[in-house]
Amino acid sequence: MTTELNFQFEELGIDQKRLMKNLGFEEDQLHEPFSSYLKQVNQECSSLHDIRASFVIIDQIEIQRNRNTVAVNGLEFRVGNTIGEELTGSQKLAFFVCTAGQEISDRATGLLQGEDPVLGYVYDAMGSELVEAVGNKIQQMIQEVAAQEGLKITNRYNPGYCHWAVADQQKIFSILNGKTCGIALNESSLMYPVKSISGVIGIGKEVAYHDYQCRLCKLENCVYRTTSMQE
Repeated sequence: MTTELNFQFEELGIDQKRLMKNLGFEEDQLHEPFSSYLKQVNQECSSLHDIRASFVIIDQIEIQRNRNTVAVNGLEFRVGNTIGEELTGSQKLAFFVCTAGQEISDRATGLLQGEDPVLGYVYDAMGSELVEAVGNKIQQMIQEVAAQEGLKITNRYNPGYCHWAVADQQKIFSILNGKTCGIALNESSLMYPVKSISGVIGIGKEVAYHDYQCRLCKLENCVYRTTSMQE
């Protein structure tokens, strides 16, 4: 059964410090017009109505480590070596999609291409932070479901990263049976609204969550290196 969820902006707990860092500022260095724009964007985002997510947990799975594949419902995902290693030991898999919604994407695009590119830039950064926050919420919910059965979870992994082809988003959408939060895929399997993500989380006794897996990534300036999630 697919679980569908709607979120209010206030309940997502947007990390304002990380948002400012994504804009290129430290907390005590934010100057005008960014200070006023950030306040405006926070206020206006409280009226967003299309922050959504859905996920489904699949029990019948097959992971072939030697081929770096995951088979679910007759579909084969070629997840690559890195993700294949991290998912090994999973007894179940949770597939999800989530989005910051069409409203904030349209607002950011309109401003970037029109009257106020700087304000559009702030909206764009907020959209990225929003969808990340929704992903965190979904991960927390799946973690709580797993804990009820004495199981653990992995990090969430997204098509397009670590050699997992973005085209597999088509298969994730198929597994969710159309309950995809109004997100559409184009011919290149990219999502629209753009502030959307899809992915998988492993569930099992022998899996582990790693705080922002810097050991798997060589991007030294990543903002997530200072962020952690409580297990």
